[in-house]
Amino acid sequence: MKILNPFRLGLLGGLGVLVAVGIGQTIISLATILTYVGAALFLALGLDPVVTWLEKRKFPRWTAILTVLIGVLGVFAGLIFAIVPVIAEQVQNAAQAIPRLVTSLFDGTIRESVEASFPWLKVQELVDGFNDWIAELDFTSIGGGVFAVGVGIATGITGAIIVLILTIYFVSSLHSIKSGIYQLVPATKRSKFIDLAEQVSTAVGRYVIGQGSLALVNGVLSFLVLTFIFPAFDLPVKYSALLAFIAFLGSLIPLVGTLSGSVLIILLVLLFNGPPSVIAVGIYYLIYMQVEAYVLNPRIMSKAVKVPGAVVVIAALAGGTLLGILGALIAIPVAAAILLIVQQVIVPRQAEL
Repeated sequence: MKILNPFRLGLLGGLGVLVAVGIGQTIISLATILTYVGAALFLALGLDPVVTWLEKRKFPRWTAILTVLIGVLGVFAGLIFAIVPVIAEQVQNAAQAIPRLVTSLFDGTIRESVEASFPWLKVQELVDGFNDWIAELDFTSIGGGVFAVGVGIATGITGAIIVLILTIYFVSSLHSIKSGIYQLVPATKRSKFIDLAEQVSTAVGRYVIGQGSLALVNGVLSFLVLTFIFPAFDLPVKYSALLAFIAFLGSLIPLVGTLSGSVLIILLVLLFNGPPSVIAVGIYYLIYMQVEAYVLNPRIMSKAVKVPGAVVVIAALAGGTLLGILGALIAIPVAAAILLIVQQVIVPRQAEL
């Protein structure tokens, strides 16, 4: 249809812009929900190869799905049981220490100890400065900050539960979801689309399994070393289960995850145990990161996804910038899927021209 009236043309163009802006605002408003759905679908695609592997071992599909879901719930429960005791113990220790600290402040015990240990330190000036700082402190903003932190923690926990529930649903109904999507493709192109989609799904699943294998190796080795080996050499490490779980979670993030998790573990060991243990832990993780980078990662990931090293770095950086941790997680399989589409769709078409 030809539009000859300039006013009508401008009106339709303006309406198109408004619709585009509305769609963009809707997507922004649903960004959190879309992130949850994307993370759950990504995890479901990663767990589907495990279900298929169990089916090949004569497991009925419902039994295979149930086994995988029990494993996922076990990992989630392990996170809770690893963190909750540490938090409870630290809160209990703080609750016992605060009354003693308050009493020492009022009776002058702390001041006398500081003056005896550091005679050159002007304690009275520090106390006066502290009192002035307390007087000028805006407790309303502090309360708002604490409330914001609490809301952030509650949101994170709620998001993890939502992702877990969606993952369970997607794992149990992944085949029906795929079948529904395939029916929307024209029949003349359906077979090619299904073949390409299954290859992409397999690549994503292999990547998730490969990254999970690296994380499992790091977590198990961390638990064994921190729980049994170091204490045998009189280097005790508190909360080894929590630290091993941090190592496991860190290794799930490509490129920088192992390094970030190792640094966090070293800082926690320094806080909980002191210099002798932290030196040994630091040396261990320095050695482990070299082994993972040059031995484990190439052997495991080369069988999972075949993506050039430069593309891996660029994809992880771009994904992390756009979507944070989730973007870093899905960036490499997305890059592998794009390379697959280019090789099997775009390149053949260009060759035919």
